[in-house]
Amino acid sequence: MTSRSPLRVERDGATAILTLDRGDVLNAFDEALTEALNAAVANAARDQAIRAVVITGAGRAFSAGQDLDDRLATIERGGDLHLGDELRRRYHPVIAAIRAMRKPVIAAVNGVAAGAGLGLAIACDVRLAATSATFRAAWGRVGLVPDAGSAFFLPRLVGWGKALDMILTGEPVDAAEALRIGLVTRVWPDAEFPAKSREYAAMLANGATEAFALTKQGLNAAMARGFEDFLEVEAELQDRAGRTADYARGVRAFASKQPPDFEGR
Repeated sequence: MTSRSPLRVERDGATAILTLDRGDVLNAFDEALTEALNAAVANAARDQAIRAVVITGAGRAFSAGQDLDDRLATIERGGDLHLGDELRRRYHPVIAAIRAMRKPVIAAVNGVAAGAGLGLAIACDVRLAATSATFRAAWGRVGLVPDAGSAFFLPRLVGWGKALDMILTGEPVDAAEALRIGLVTRVWPDAEFPAKSREYAAMLANGATEAFALTKQGLNAAMARGFEDFLEVEAELQDRAGRTADYARGVRAFASKQPPDFEGR
């Protein structure tokens, strides 16, 4: 008998939808789920027919973070935990792959996003939220520091002070507050959320996705480089974008007052 996969992978036109599917444990990450997510993100990055990626959760959660059952068993038997090695093996590769992917990656946060679930969401390019979604930087509640790239991304999204407040208190941030502080960009009622998030992804998938890829490369460079170095990167990327077929389509469409028909090249 084949066990059910902890990750559902679907296609909706040019959009890949990756659904964390361990709803009975709020889509907490175990070995099987992180392995499947790493593989699915890598496959989506390689597939030229995919022009946008959505990551979401089944049931009432996006992801509650790391499944602690295995760690508890190790602690109870007096074993050593090597959490840094676990991060390097399981979480860092998928976060790095999302940032390097040459297409938009959207976190469709349908419920609670906590711990590494929050880390996954904030590593994505865009965060959409259902009204019932909550965000919790809860590492301090179990005596850990932020992981899955969270200490890098969270202050850049919400500011240093708010990031520290979220991390030190571990208090949940609801969807309305997440929208106010810039943690998410769109919020829709729960009943509308699946359809609205797919519509948003389709809009990006039908856009100038080569220009989006270059934009993403530029934003990554802006986070990692000094200002003068970044300006040169910006000029180089704009030079490349200006030679794409989609730019020519965009200019012609603008001149004729018609919507552009982008092909992602």
